[in-house]
Amino acid sequence: MTRPLLCPTCKSNRMRFTVIEQTPRYMRLDPQSGEVVAELSSDQLDAFHQPYKGEPFMIQCGVCGTTEPEERFVKMAQHMQGQRS
Repeated sequence: MTRPLLCPTCKSNRMRFTVIEQTPRYMRLDPQSGEVVAELSSDQLDAFHQPYKGEPFMIQCGVCGTTEPEERFVKMAQHMQGQRS
């Protein structure tokens, strides 16, 4: 995360961001009570339990609150830099 960022929504924020780490927790629940029966590691998943395939982290704009993958903020910064040149 050493590239310039620009919020794709408010288009003014280049400095204030929140990094939201997404750490999946795999668990098996009791179908009647909803209580956690087992918490699993990613290597303990069975064929019917899909591993998490989402972003490892998201970026939130500290001004308007937009939350997107980092790449959206990077692409917006690159796009605006290209318009200035």
